[in-house]
Amino acid sequence: MPLTIYTDGSCLGNPGPGGWAWAIPEGAFAAGAEPTTTNQRMEVLAVIEALRANDAPEIAIVSDSTYVVKCFQDAWWAGWQRRGWKNSQGKPVANRDLWEELFELALDDARTISWHWVKGHSGDQWNDVVDVLANDAARLQRSTKG
Repeated sequence: MPLTIYTDGSCLGNPGPGGWAWAIPEGAFAAGAEPTTTNQRMEVLAVIEALRANDAPEIAIVSDSTYVVKCFQDAWWAGWQRRGWKNSQGKPVANRDLWEELFELALDDARTISWHWVKGHSGDQWNDVVDVLANDAARLQRSTKG
């Protein structure tokens, strides 16, 4: 059975102070902050931090970010790489630095990762938890871990 990890990113202004968070239901969690960033960067960074901290052989990432989930479910990453890091409109892929780091972690043959989208602010308990953690990190510019 895969280890389920919820992730979320937050930004107060876009760009502005941002926060990221991940949590394992009834388990570990972490959150961190960046002084000037974007929401999309925080969404990607949340998954990077979750995968860095958890090396289970099977992981299920649950996120309200279609940007993150569709990148893997719809294999956007393969097109980006095939086109020399250009998106489908021929423009440079935004946040390439973070995507490259995430691809190293997520496309590693040593583990299997599944990607699941959940609607934000819809009452999903653990999506709400990471939302609060990410928003608090953005607002307070403070990291937490537990």
